[in-house]
Amino acid sequence: MTSMFTAEGKSSACTIIQAGPCVVTQVKTEDKDGYSAVQLGFGERKEKHTPAPLKGHFKKAKTAPKRKLVEFVSFEEELKLGDEVKVDIFAEGDFIDVSGRSKGKGFQGVVKRHNFGGVGQATHGQHNRMRAPGSIGAASYPARVFKGMRMAGQTGNKKVTFENIEVLKVLPEQSIVVVKGSVPGPNGSYVILDKY
Repeated sequence: MTSMFTAEGKSSACTIIQAGPCVVTQVKTEDKDGYSAVQLGFGERKEKHTPAPLKGHFKKAKTAPKRKLVEFVSFEEELKLGDEVKVDIFAEGDFIDVSGRSKGKGFQGVVKRHNFGGVGQATHGQHNRMRAPGSIGAASYPARVFKGMRMAGQTGNKKVTFENIEVLKVLPEQSIVVVKGSVPGPNGSYVILDKY
């Protein structure tokens, strides 16, 4: 993340995203595939690190191997195999959805994972119960723990979508989109920009 000054002189937190150029690697149609979609490829990949089936897939599209493939079901323009989609499809002031995988934080307790308060003060001789979850269910009835009980476990590393993020700037020569605020995932991770 970085910051940018608006025309009024206010500082605004923003994220810089390299968004392209993306190549159309497959066009799916109702007749052949049962639904219509466009598959885009992004990022360079070495030929020797590309699986054989994908080599044929990229050869058909007449493009170099790509690192990331993503399907878009709704796409405004008519695109053909091998076409390039550039950042000029976005404009300043547009609102987009940004999807990605959130930062993985490993196995966490209930205080960090679900914002539990813990016991509070260390009273009544409780020397090791400060951040414990407490009771998780009753006794002979229901004789089990209900599904969905908030407990310790894997935190983060899930698909997250940030909606209605404003596009502050588009730099077509560098294939860069600057969006307001943060986006999911660590630095250098892949995100999907969806215009609606």
